Amino acid sequence: MSLNFLFDGPDSAKTTLLLAHGAGGAMDSPAIQALTETLAGEGLRVARFEFSYMAVRRQGTRKPPPKAETLIPEYRAALTALRARGQIIIGGKSMGGRIASMIADETQADGLLCIGYPFHPVGKPEQLRTAHLKHLRKPTLIAQGTRDPFGTRDEVATYDLSPAIQILWMEDGDHDLRPRKSVSGFTIKNHLASLAREVREWTSRL
Repeated sequence: MSLNFLFDGPDSAKTTLLLAHGAGGAMDSPAIQALTETLAGEGLRVARFEFSYMAVRRQGTRKPPPKAETLIPEYRAALTALRARGQIIIGGKSMGGRIASMIADETQADGLLCIGYPFHPVGKPEQLRTAHLKHLRKPTLIAQGTRDPFGTRDEVATYDLSPAIQILWMEDGDHDLRPRKSVSGFTIKNHLASLAREVREWTSRL
């Protein structure tokens, strides 16, 4: 498997975030691009990579995303290939963060960052993807919109999650953390800026 990384932020940063994309969006999708630029603006080094099925899509072949579990070896390979110095945080957007959470405790990473964790499939709240989160030991930060259809604030409040997990709630945010300004008074720019500041402060405490 050939891995290509996209890097943002200072090379001299003490912290590197290794982020994988979600099931439907490439590593340079507008949502991930905006997230990455905001994180980099806080002095964090961000490394993005792409799973092979998404890379194939760039060649014109529309392949559906495989089961998340089958992508674990690719995430491990990316972490090995990164060879970052200093503090390393693994994670990603939606499915990317979920895959990272499956291997977090087996790695030397210093923490786990999930953006819009898919706690359950849309419209199927009974099909929880939380079993491994009960015993997670790695320090974890999950940024979640309060109206995310993959897990709202009311739903997540009922889950049995590890005390190692901290959830940063983005008011009125959807799965991309995007709020309705007319309802909440916030914009996606506001939420991303708040998230980036929190990530910087969180990594400094690890």
